[in-house]
Amino acid sequence: MTWRVLAIALLAVVLSTSLLAQNPKIEISLPTDNDALFRGGGPDFYQYIERDFQGEKSTPWEGGRYGFVRNPVPTAQGLIYTRFHEGIDIRCLHRDARGEPLDDVRVIADGKVVHTNQVPGYSNYGRYIVIEHDWDGSPYYSLYGHLSEIAVSVGQRVNRGERIACMGHTGEGLNQARAHVHLELNLIFNRNFESWHDRNFRDPNYNGIYNGINLAGLDIARFFLEHEKRPDLSVPQFLAEEETFYKVIVPDSPHFDLRKFYPWMVKNVSANAKSWEVSFARSGVPLQIEARSEPVSQPTLSYVKKSAIDCAYLTRGELAGRGDHAHLTENGMRLMQLLTWPE
Repeated sequence: MTWRVLAIALLAVVLSTSLLAQNPKIEISLPTDNDALFRGGGPDFYQYIERDFQGEKSTPWEGGRYGFVRNPVPTAQGLIYTRFHEGIDIRCLHRDARGEPLDDVRVIADGKVVHTNQVPGYSNYGRYIVIEHDWDGSPYYSLYGHLSEIAVSVGQRVNRGERIACMGHTGEGLNQARAHVHLELNLIFNRNFESWHDRNFRDPNYNGIYNGINLAGLDIARFFLEHEKRPDLSVPQFLAEEETFYKVIVPDSPHFDLRKFYPWMVKNVSANAKSWEVSFARSGVPLQIEARSEPVSQPTLSYVKKSAIDCAYLTRGELAGRGDHAHLTENGMRLMQLLTWPE
């Protein structure tokens, strides 16, 4: 009896260890010395933006948050903020005698450097770094923008808290006073992004598949705060709490990378799938994928949350119109085609 009990106990330990190996905890930390996010955030954490609204100039720190926080537009339903900010802008704490930022930028989690942009003019992010994190078999990408210098190279393995750069003010529209690091945590759409970009845009793509168009940023500030309260929190659990704002059916394709990269999104698997319905948050982050038996020849809008406000104000340009008249815009159609490119 004793040996049987010991055997069962040993088996339980082995199974527990195996499950932990398959679902390791995400160890994550902020990228600079500025930790005011955990004390309420606000102007101590977020870098303000410069706003000129109806002739009134202001410097709201709220513009440094994630989400629809910029470009206010008056509507019958009140003031709507129409420009989406995909990451968070963390303000500078340390400067030299000339006012230049000195804050070290550190990687938020263990990972591998997959992209560095050393030429500020090649992106609105200025000099930036992308680091890939493999969490439970799916790839996620942290992005660090507006850097003054980069201290790592592509292919390098980095550990959480390791210095990778120095904060700066490179990139469009920045000055020394507004020096900060722009931080994102992203999903990626398609490994064939470059050919899609070349087909749809004349401007050169200097950043390969790590161009911001191919990355979908989740609410990283809220993820930090929730993870602080729930250390076992995973990205799938976090995104399961997001509200679906619209759904699009896309054709079946061997190049539908989203369901390969993030199999946890797929809620039903069918060998007879002729198309796939993808659910999106208002931010454009994909949340769920469902197999459909009926084919479609092009991306088709199948659901939109009811609202009296035009969807052009409520999305990042993917939709326009209200209620039953909502539709994919030209930009939205192109972006949905990216999901299965080339079809």
